[in-house]
Amino acid sequence: MYTFAQRLKLTAFVLMGLGVIGLTIGFLSTPDTVAEAHALVADAHGGHGEDHGDAHATDMHDTAHDVHESSHDAGHGDTHDDAHGEHLLHQLQNRPWAALYVAIFFFFMIALGTLAFYAIQRAAQAGWSILLFRVMEAITAYLFPASVILFVFLVLTGAHANHLFVWMDAETVAHDEIIQAKVGYLNVPFFLVRAFIYLAGWNIYRYFSRKFSLAQDQARDIRNHKKNFRISAAFLVFFFVTESMMSWDWIMSLDPHWFSTLFGWYVLASMLVTAVTVIAMISIYLKSKGYLPKVNHSHLHDLAKFMFGLSVFWTYLWFSQFMLIWYSNIPEEVTYFLTRIEDYNLPFFGMVAMNFLFPLLILMSSDYKRSNWIIVMAGIVIILGHYIDIFNMIMPATVGDQWFIGWPEIGGFLFFAGLFIFIVFRALTKAPLEANGDPLVGESERFVY
Repeated sequence: MYTFAQRLKLTAFVLMGLGVIGLTIGFLSTPDTVAEAHALVADAHGGHGEDHGDAHATDMHDTAHDVHESSHDAGHGDTHDDAHGEHLLHQLQNRPWAALYVAIFFFFMIALGTLAFYAIQRAAQAGWSILLFRVMEAITAYLFPASVILFVFLVLTGAHANHLFVWMDAETVAHDEIIQAKVGYLNVPFFLVRAFIYLAGWNIYRYFSRKFSLAQDQARDIRNHKKNFRISAAFLVFFFVTESMMSWDWIMSLDPHWFSTLFGWYVLASMLVTAVTVIAMISIYLKSKGYLPKVNHSHLHDLAKFMFGLSVFWTYLWFSQFMLIWYSNIPEEVTYFLTRIEDYNLPFFGMVAMNFLFPLLILMSSDYKRSNWIIVMAGIVIILGHYIDIFNMIMPATVGDQWFIGWPEIGGFLFFAGLFIFIVFRALTKAPLEANGDPLVGESERFVY
């Protein structure tokens, strides 16, 4: 049985404490009035705050507000300035909420991606990965608390605690024909019902899969193994549909004028590569502490191959989405990338280097994929790169060019990193680290090449 080291537990609590401090400062430092918003931006940009605030007219979120502004009175400068000031205030007030949302979603998607990878192994009757099942199950233990936090956040958003989703603002929708055409789908009650269905389905599968997995260790037949196979195959059908819908609802609808048919796959690729990276890093950590003695270099080498392959797959989807939209140059589509290239140049291209060039150069070599410290180094870069990827998906639509890596961004990441570590490693203490009752465990033990 695994024992949760006190030093690691203390680290988790320290991270959560620092995260709470950062988020608290972020929320307390937001402006309450338009005048405070203009003063804050002016201080941050050396007196050019208003010009800077006007620079993001190409943002799709901003476009929706511009439609609202022009509908009142395009010829009256005071009205226009008031509306623009209110929009700037909303952006600055959104910043801690958006930073919190990025952190919530990122660590949630690690657990969900691990659950999908685990289900694929179960449905495929894969033998090599059996000795890693307890690690995967521990990571998916984070799914339920993360689901509760995420759902509460979405409910608060639907109750207008923030202005992240422009389509939730009735006044904006009333003056926006594009959003009006989507009201049948983009409305708060249906949005929350869909979210509940997604989260409930994913957590129900996790509960029964874990239950059957532990029961198989004590069973004299393979009945529980067969049950896990059947529910995993059914779950994957449900998952691939709901994952795409989730990506439309929770991320793509932040830019309600924009759409991409590849977006669900793109989010899935980011989810899977991050999940496999975390599985590899936790497995290496456990082996360094004397656990998982039967997990050998071949298991870790296979995880590193998945890290490499899924990074290439993510890049293929990123480039396919970017190239087709950029080349066709349709205003409703290309604006999404224009905003990110103009206002998020460094994080936009930086995450491409972190998520593609770095894994390609480091993990292409078979020898490097057998080196634990190289896997960990590459894993840290991949995790940070995909965190920036989620940052790039959410921030431009919610805060425009008023973004900054400060207290709320760092605080959100630290808090949920600490919570993730605490829940995952606590879950590792609840069951033996080897799934000895699985009929394919012998194949996993002999997995050497």
